Amino acid sequence: QVRLVESGGGWVQPGGSLRLSCAASGVTIGDYAMAWFRQAPGNEREFVAAISNKWDGGHASYADSLEGRFTISRDNAKNAVFLQMNSLKPEDTGIYYCAADGRRSLGVAVIPGPYEFWGQGSQITVSS
Repeated sequence: QVRLVESGGGWVQPGGSLRLSCAASGVTIGDYAMAWFRQAPGNEREFVAAISNKWDGGHASYADSLEGRFTISRDNAKNAVFLQMNSLKPEDTGIYYCAADGRRSLGVAVIPGPYEFWGQGSQITVSS
């Protein structure tokens, strides 16, 4: 049984930082493209960041709108993926989801459809 469990969410003031974790079980994350998506109330789920599978060298990709504020990383020994978020803005508020794509393809998908496994989500609130 595959499980992705996010943690590390919460409330932070604008300009602050948070680090999300995604602990995986039932999958070996190096074999998967791993991604973070987010969804704000009333909005569609949008791509945040992804890291490609081992066959593609574990390259990171980011949404252009992030302006370099977020960093995705993967610890294969812990079977976990992380999202370091700096200089947070109110528009970063939303539920953040971890996702896994098991296709042995190069690159990463920036739409939700190809990701077959999802976590339950972690709420991030950025406000003063």
